[in-house]
Amino acid sequence: MARDTEAKCRKCRRAGEKLFLKGDRCGTPKCAVTRRAYAPGVHGKKPGRGLSEYGLQLAAKQKLKRVYGILERQFRKHFDDIKHKKGITGDLLLARLEMRLDNVIYRTGLAASRAQARQLVNHGLIIVDGKKMTIPSYEIKIGQTAGMNPNKAGKNYFKNLEQAIKNKHDFPSWFTFDAATALAKIVAVPNKDEIGVNVDAQIIVEYYSR
Repeated sequence: MARDTEAKCRKCRRAGEKLFLKGDRCGTPKCAVTRRAYAPGVHGKKPGRGLSEYGLQLAAKQKLKRVYGILERQFRKHFDDIKHKKGITGDLLLARLEMRLDNVIYRTGLAASRAQARQLVNHGLIIVDGKKMTIPSYEIKIGQTAGMNPNKAGKNYFKNLEQAIKNKHDFPSWFTFDAATALAKIVAVPNKDEIGVNVDAQIIVEYYSR
């Protein structure tokens, strides 16, 4: 499986804002965007020219890919999955990305970042409808449950998270979360206003429709 090995902090600096790719570290003074608030590279401190329409579309696509930690081939596959469905294509794309298994685990608080959530899934620590699932891109559907594998509850990672999970209340409305079992149940399709990703997905649709 292909992996994105580019330094996470460079991605945030390129986007010009915090993408919270390193979890809790992004909220500390060690954050690279706080320490070096300019684009990476030797010309990073020089003011750039305004982007063309194509440049804006490309920048939006790159930013959304970096937020969810996926590469071009898989991102295009997500787009192809939804482009013929009824509704606003940009909103459908955001909802599809939100309902990836790794993102759902991140939203529950079981992982501090999407990259960490992906690792939990890969290592067999996550279940979907009671069965172990090791595919981070798996699309969770309404009515399904996802969360901690009860056979792995004794691991120190989950023990250290126990109190934090009980105290967490800021869950999106599109799933419910049972702190006792550390399981989320999907009850609706994510709304773009709740997703909280500062990207105009519709111009990404225009990029792929050229």
